[in-house]
Amino acid sequence: MSAIEIKNISKSYGEVKALRDVSLSIQEGEFFGLLGPNGAGKTTLISIIAGLARADSGDVSILGQDVIHEFQAARKNLGVVPQELVFDPFFTVRETLRLQSGYFGLNRNDDWIDEIMHNLDLTDKANVNMRALSGGMKRRVLVALALVHKPPVIVLDEPTAGVDVELRQTLWQFIGRLNQEKHTIVLTTHYLEEAQTWCNRVAMLRSGEIVALDTTKALIKRVSESQLVLKLAHGELPLSLHPLVITQGTIPASHIWTLRINQYDDIEKILQILRENAVTVSDIQLKQSDLEDVFVHIMHARSN
Repeated sequence: MSAIEIKNISKSYGEVKALRDVSLSIQEGEFFGLLGPNGAGKTTLISIIAGLARADSGDVSILGQDVIHEFQAARKNLGVVPQELVFDPFFTVRETLRLQSGYFGLNRNDDWIDEIMHNLDLTDKANVNMRALSGGMKRRVLVALALVHKPPVIVLDEPTAGVDVELRQTLWQFIGRLNQEKHTIVLTTHYLEEAQTWCNRVAMLRSGEIVALDTTKALIKRVSESQLVLKLAHGELPLSLHPLVITQGTIPASHIWTLRINQYDDIEKILQILRENAVTVSDIQLKQSDLEDVFVHIMHARSN
């Protein structure tokens, strides 16, 4: 059974087509990435999955439960960490989590609440009013709220946006543990290194359509080229190497160039040309393609 089954979903807001006939199947136990630029339709799709918005056409089910016709069962199977900081300012952290437990009919849930707070480093904030928390702490509570009913499917919408390194490490350790325990995780993020580290499969959205869907490793293989990053101490990059240029350093007079190479033999050829032109290199790095390169490549290709 699929954890999330999306069939032919379309959604428009006036003349704006947010989603165009999107179909997607996410398997139980997957760590799945949903990526795309701003306005690609990611949040709209998550809202439809969560039952917060209704599609114009198509169907969505969570563990076989339709999100419209079987919304109570579907909602119990799902935990969503929203992108926006939404909280009730009148309760403490523990009261907020107990109240959320009550929504799902869980009257004696303190042991799990304690475990969540411990894993998200919220224990010493348990009796602090929500409005007194920092932005990072409020983000931790949002994660706790999504997990308080032990949902088998968890959707993280930009969970680490604007938070500190400590929270990122704490969060990923806990989420990684839940995934090992067979929870299905769906992640949207602009931090593509997070998606590359954690996601087994990735779908890329652009203008409401899926433009790429594959395993993370297979997507990275699509852009197999390596990159040579050069910092020049003396001289200018020879004109003969300009066709290989991917980027030039954005800092004025930085003399940092990124060149495309197809095989390792190209490195010696490049260095030979630099020597012949009396160009001195102060630093050299070899960079392999990553998910960010794939993302830029696919989005650029689709925009042309």
